[in-house]
Amino acid sequence: MKKEPRLLRIGILGCGPIAQYAHFDACRKARNAELYAVCDVADDLLAKMAAIHEPRVTYGDFDAMLADPQLEAVIIATSDQYHVPLALKAIAAGKHVLVEKPLGVTIEECEELRRRLGETKLVLQIGNNRRFDPGIAFARQFIEEEMGARMGFKSWYYDSTYRYTMTDNLQPIPMVSKQARKPTGDPKADKRRYFMLTHGSHLVDTARFLGGEIAVVRARLLARFGAYCWFVSVDFSDGSLCHLDLTIAVRGDFEEGFQIYGEHGSVKGLVYLPWHHKSSYVECFSTKDRQFRRPLGEDAYSYKLQIEGFADTILHGAPQQGATIDDGVAAMRAMVAIARSAESGESVRLADVAGGV
Repeated sequence: MKKEPRLLRIGILGCGPIAQYAHFDACRKARNAELYAVCDVADDLLAKMAAIHEPRVTYGDFDAMLADPQLEAVIIATSDQYHVPLALKAIAAGKHVLVEKPLGVTIEECEELRRRLGETKLVLQIGNNRRFDPGIAFARQFIEEEMGARMGFKSWYYDSTYRYTMTDNLQPIPMVSKQARKPTGDPKADKRRYFMLTHGSHLVDTARFLGGEIAVVRARLLARFGAYCWFVSVDFSDGSLCHLDLTIAVRGDFEEGFQIYGEHGSVKGLVYLPWHHKSSYVECFSTKDRQFRRPLGEDAYSYKLQIEGFADTILHGAPQQGATIDDGVAAMRAMVAIARSAESGESVRLADVAGGV
């Protein structure tokens, strides 16, 4: 691992599971960033993370970290309900922001964040790390350059309780603290809302990344034996059709994938859990040469790659590869529209929705 001469000085807010599983290590390994600071209100957890990951400084207060003139950017790795309020604080302090997905929990707060961000020249990126999966990036490039007009799109995301047999071995043993700050109530108690925000945000963002803007959704939801299944019919703005399937927890293996059909070719993809650091298995067929193509041997540490893309945009003015504030707002609108459609049984236009999931 060779670091570049100029490193983006990043502070990570929150020492919870996602920071421990992904952001601490990814930030340390990114070629153009350094783990400058770590912040958490839980003193015991902060001390443990500092001992392991060795940031230059630590903070028990977010405002104090934001006041550090050496700090250039923050990663917000907290509960969903805190994403927007903390991002607003960060941009008010003049810091760039990488905020975990979903962007927020209501359309209105996401729109307010977009308005406030628009008054600055700061970079805000959402942690939809699958955009940095080299297989998905390969599929997007093929779709844009060779496939021509899109016709049909199918995408699915099946989470499984059995996948923890694998992921528990891949991830570090999470450290917890009784001092950890948690949102009011239990956000995981409302399974429909929790599953849509946690898992549906991946499904919706990948659909938008590969299929374009979503205009209308028609959703059905079935809850049985402790599992939830959303079947969603989607009209993309370009007129192409889509079917999304979100099922949690499936009685079987974890599975995420997509199929896309177009004028001059098609794409098939199977997406692995990001903890494997393995590129999606993607095949693109082109009528131009009647050949299948797929990437092989790519760096697939998507959490590291998203930090590198974030830093390249800030340090060198590179085009933003990750999900932007507009992507985050659009994804929030899509999830709310799916929830409203499942409740009413009617088609819902994204432009007409308000509130939260």
